[in-house]
Amino acid sequence: MEYYERLGELEERIGYHFKDISLLRQAMTHSSFSNEQKMNRFPHYERVEYLGDAVLEMVSSDYFYHAYPKEPEGKLTKLRAAAVCEQALAITARDLDLGGFMVFGRGEAHSGGSCRESIIADAVEAVIGAIYLDGGIDEARRFIHTFVLNDLDKKRLFYDAKSILQEKVQEMKTAVLEYELIKEEGPEHDKRFVVEARLNGHVIGVGEGKNKKSAQQQAAFDALDNGRI
Repeated sequence: MEYYERLGELEERIGYHFKDISLLRQAMTHSSFSNEQKMNRFPHYERVEYLGDAVLEMVSSDYFYHAYPKEPEGKLTKLRAAAVCEQALAITARDLDLGGFMVFGRGEAHSGGSCRESIIADAVEAVIGAIYLDGGIDEARRFIHTFVLNDLDKKRLFYDAKSILQEKVQEMKTAVLEYELIKEEGPEHDKRFVVEARLNGHVIGVGEGKNKKSAQQQAAFDALDNGRI
């Protein structure tokens, strides 16, 4: 009962109350927890995340199509990608503290699953899928418009962070920008990379990602967002 009371807190945060609360529980259950249960396994989030991903693509495509009536398809694709990429969805997840409501198996919990961007980004899509199943497309659209298609300037900055940072460095003429891999951890199927962005040898940003490219993007965004250049 205590966990369902906590899910009530999440319902308040997202502004939607489920008729079938088990759908929200499924969206907040990681496969590692489900796999640990010998009996009475709880459904995990991957099926509703699959559905939520499709709903998110449709709703966000519709949004940008109508919000930018004169832009060509290529520009609309870039705008949508910036808004719904893994890192942008992770921003939404952190704003809602989704990681704090998720349940994990012991190993995943100890390895920091509740903070891992790839997991909490998937959790956003799982919540979208759960809302769609429980309340239909209008409620799913409301959630997406409120929590995903918001703060788009910041999300666009993240998406373009490396190129923007490079342009700023080029304006400084003699400055040298480098990305240094400082840590690589995790099993082969779930590697995590930590990268530092360095300007003339000084650390200006730190990023983490599931590959070197996404870690560099995060490090560039960290430098720009915190005004270190």
